[in-house]
Amino acid sequence: MRRTGVLMFAAVPVAITAGAFFLMPTDSAESPAGPSVSAAQQAREEAKERAETERAEDEKTLASLPPGLADPAKKDLALKITATAELSSLDWRLGYASIKDNGNGCGYTAGTGGFCTGTHDLLALVERYTKAHPDNGLARYLPALREVDGTDSHEGLDPGFTTAWKAEAEKPAFRKAQDKERDRVYFNPAVRLAKLDGLGTLGQFVYYDAMVFHGPDPSPNGFYGLRERVLNEAKLPSRGGSEKAYLDIFLDLRKKAMKAKQPNVDTSRIDTAQRPWLYNGNLDLSTPLSWRMYGEPYHLP
Repeated sequence: MRRTGVLMFAAVPVAITAGAFFLMPTDSAESPAGPSVSAAQQAREEAKERAETERAEDEKTLASLPPGLADPAKKDLALKITATAELSSLDWRLGYASIKDNGNGCGYTAGTGGFCTGTHDLLALVERYTKAHPDNGLARYLPALREVDGTDSHEGLDPGFTTAWKAEAEKPAFRKAQDKERDRVYFNPAVRLAKLDGLGTLGQFVYYDAMVFHGPDPSPNGFYGLRERVLNEAKLPSRGGSEKAYLDIFLDLRKKAMKAKQPNVDTSRIDTAQRPWLYNGNLDLSTPLSWRMYGEPYHLP
């Protein structure tokens, strides 16, 4: 989904996880010559790798924790909440056939993961799907998708791509492919890293929603850049910090990040959903749950 241009702050080197360490540049004559990589960038790469890669020590920690947002009922709840922000509906399955240009510089946004033609994830989805189903109705658009990747252009996609997407979304195989890619790119890494950071179910949802909106790229403008900046101001719960205090700062900085990109953006997903749940102490994201999104009320018993 949304990738670049979200955060406008300067990168600051930090230690990012319990398993990470400070990475400091050195001027030693014994240091190998090569391109300079900032400690901040290295920290973000480490966080992304830890979120997506199975490590024996992490797996042991995760196995000792409750399922949290990965519980099927909680996951469905998470998808419903995010759907009220993305689709103005509790029915997240409407997202399968959804496709439109939101005017945010990412080209077409489509599917249950908010995959975008300009941010590579939609291209990756169609490539994976075509590998398994070569004769699908989107395969002929692959050359155009590769050309527009990284831009907001529709060249080669109009006028037929949106119609082809909606038609393909009627097929169970493509719906399954969308679910798998959403989980691989957004849901699973967000929940995994949140658990390793010591966050409960609400915190896991906060990470997931931020991952969807800001994108999972390890850049100053993506989710990992946002998390890095939070760590400059708050201590991870897994390192003995307060979960409420950490999430409060996370939401503060995320709201600033959203407004830095789009000054008039509606921040309901924070102001009238996630923040009230946090202040009410609902760290388990327990139902009944009520919230407002863009002024509209929602309730789950």
